[in-house]
Amino acid sequence: MSSSRTGKLVILSGPSGSGKTTVVRELLELSEPRLELSVSATTRPPRTGEIDGKDYHFLSPDEFQRRKAAGEFLETFEVFGNGYWYGTLRSEVENRLQQGVSVLLEIDVDGAMEIVKQFPAAVTIFLSPGSLEELERRLRGRNTEPEETIQRRLAAAKREMAAMEKYKYQIVNDAGAVNETVQRLAEVIQNDSGDDAL
Repeated sequence: MSSSRTGKLVILSGPSGSGKTTVVRELLELSEPRLELSVSATTRPPRTGEIDGKDYHFLSPDEFQRRKAAGEFLETFEVFGNGYWYGTLRSEVENRLQQGVSVLLEIDVDGAMEIVKQFPAAVTIFLSPGSLEELERRLRGRNTEPEETIQRRLAAAKREMAAMEKYKYQIVNDAGAVNETVQRLAEVIQNDSGDDAL
């Protein structure tokens, strides 16, 4: 249900190492399409330099569960291993869409599928590194993570890339061609009519 007065909901997913962070930063700086990033909520403590309401909405576990029970989230998930919860607040998305503001969600595959059930006209985009081999090369090129973490990221990426066909658009983010990727994303968002919902 898109009209000139309603903003578009844009969902971007992709495995760790696909370049999402850089692409999102550049995309948000463009004047067209005008997008605002939805700020997720989390129960994890803020890291040094993180600002409440800008990087995340930092909630206590009790507050998070209270708001979850009240139906205030569009989707939530728990990161197994550390027990922290993350979620997309309904107020972060619906209010802005009604004001004609387009909203960008950078979330994982499971969260994306939950939100598409509620917003079937969402513009869904999967950012791919091209192949698992290319992704492994990038992850190893960072030289910042132990082997165990790399293997865990690769296993998660394999699962995420298997869901790529569920997205309306699949865009390969070639290393060294970020500007082209951002332009392609901008065109897709501008030209998507909201039809052919999943």
